[in-house]
Amino acid sequence: MSAFQAAAALLPIGLVVLLMAGLGWGAVAAGLAGGAAALPVALLVFGWQGPAAAGGLGGALAGVAAEAGFSALTIIWVVAPALMLHEWQQANGGTEALRRALLRLSADRGVTALLVAWFFALFAEGAAGFGTPVVLAAPILVGLGFPPAQAVAMALVGHAVGVSFGAVGTPVVPQVAASGLDPLALSGATALLHAACGWAMALALRHMAGAASLRLALGAAFAFLLPFTAIALWVGPELPTLGGALIGGLAFAAALPRRRPAPEPRSRRPAPEPGPTRREMLAAVLPYLLLLGLILATRLLPPLRQALAGATLDWSLAEGAFGGSVAPLYHPGTLLMASLLLAALWRRRRLSELGGAAARALVRLPAVLLALLLMLGLARLMVHSGMIAALAQAAAGLAGAGWPVFAAATGALGTFVTGSATASNILLTDFQLATAAALSLPVLPLLAAQGFGAAIGNIICPHNIVAGGATVGLAGREGEVLRRTLPAATLVVALGGALTLAAVAAWPG
Repeated sequence: MSAFQAAAALLPIGLVVLLMAGLGWGAVAAGLAGGAAALPVALLVFGWQGPAAAGGLGGALAGVAAEAGFSALTIIWVVAPALMLHEWQQANGGTEALRRALLRLSADRGVTALLVAWFFALFAEGAAGFGTPVVLAAPILVGLGFPPAQAVAMALVGHAVGVSFGAVGTPVVPQVAASGLDPLALSGATALLHAACGWAMALALRHMAGAASLRLALGAAFAFLLPFTAIALWVGPELPTLGGALIGGLAFAAALPRRRPAPEPRSRRPAPEPGPTRREMLAAVLPYLLLLGLILATRLLPPLRQALAGATLDWSLAEGAFGGSVAPLYHPGTLLMASLLLAALWRRRRLSELGGAAARALVRLPAVLLALLLMLGLARLMVHSGMIAALAQAAAGLAGAGWPVFAAATGALGTFVTGSATASNILLTDFQLATAAALSLPVLPLLAAQGFGAAIGNIICPHNIVAGGATVGLAGREGEVLRRTLPAATLVVALGGALTLAAVAAWPG
C-alpha cells in the first residue's frame, strides 16, 4: 500500500473533521463533502469497482447504500423512542420533576452534571449501549438548564469510559472471538487503561459544566472507576460499566450532604425551590426503572437473552459481500418503546398523549435520518474500498516498534468511521493481531488499547453526535459539539497510547 494511497484515504476523514470542528458545518453538509471526496478516491486511487457478484459499480454503490440505510434505521430505532420519551416526559412534568429532585440533592450545577452525564449516562451505557446514554441524558441536561450543544457534549464525554463494556460487554465479544484471549484477561487490561485515564474525562466534564469543585469531579471519577476496574479484573467484561455506575453513583450521592458548601446568610438566600412529591418522583423515574428492569432481564437471564437475541432479521446482497443483521426484540430501541408504553399504561394516560409525543418526535427525524445516511454511507464506502485498511497499514508501517503509541488512536479512528466501538473492534482487531505478529509485539496490550480507543472514539463520532443532537433540536449545529469533545478525545487517546507503549516495553519475555 503506497503512501499516496494512505494520504488519499485520509482526505475524506480530514475533510469531515475540518468542516465540522473547524468551520462549524452541520453533519449533512460535511457528510456530503466527505462523500464527494471519498468516491473519486475510491474509484481513481484504489481502483474500486466493488465485488464481481455485485454486477459492477452501480451494484456495489447500491450495496453500500443498503448497508448505510440499514444501519441508519437501527440507530433511528433508538433515537425515535428516546425522543418520544423525552416529549412525553416534558408534557407530563417528568423532566421538571427530575430537575427539581436533582437541585434538591445539590444546587451545584456541576454536581447535577456529574449525576446525570457521568453516573446516569454510564449506567445507561452499561445496560443498553448503542447510543442510548446520550439520547437519554442530553434531554435531561437541557431540562436542567444546560445549552443543547453543551448538553450533548457532556453526555458524550460522560459515558465514554464505560463504552468498552457497553451493552453488557458486547464490544469485547468480537475481540475474544478473533484472538482467543481469555475474556477476563482482556477486560482487566482494558479497564486498567480506563482507570489510568478516566479521571481526565471527569475533569473534562467538570470543565464543560462550568462548575463543581475539583475534589467532587475526582471523587466521581474514583467512585466509578474503582468498582468498574475491580469487576473487570475479577468478574469479566459483562458488568463493569453497569456495576461501576450503580455502585459509584449510590456512593457519590450518599456522600453529597457532607460536601455541601456552607449556606449563605439568610438575608441573601433565595427561597428554596420545592422538591417533587413522592408521587411525582415515582412518575418521573418510572420509565427509566421499567427500562432498567427490561434490560437486566433480557441481558442477565440466559434463556430470555437467547430467545430474544436469536430472533434476527438478516439480509445480504452480492453473495454476502454486503449485508446486515439486527435482533429487533433485543434492540435497545424496542426496550425503550416498551418501557414508555408500560409507563403510560401504569399511569393510565390517554393514548392521545403518546400520539402527540410521537408526532412531535417524528418531526425531527427526517433531518437526522439524512445526516446518518450520509455519514454511514461515507463509512461503508471507505471500508469496502479498502481505504480504512490502507490507513491502518500505513500507520503501522510508519510507526514500527512504536506502534503501541498509535494502537488506541486506531481504535478511535475505527469508531469515528463506523459509529460503534463494537464495529471498530470487528473491523480492526484482526489488523491489530497482524501488526502484533509482524512486529513481534504482545497481543494483549494492543487489543486492550484497541478496545480502549474504540470507546473514546464515541465522543467524536459524527453518527453519535447526530443522534444525540436530534433529541435536543441541534440538527445542523453538530460541529459545535465536535469542537467541545475533540480536545478531550485527543488528550485521553494520547495518554492511552503512552501507557500502552510503557506496558509493551515492560512486557515479560
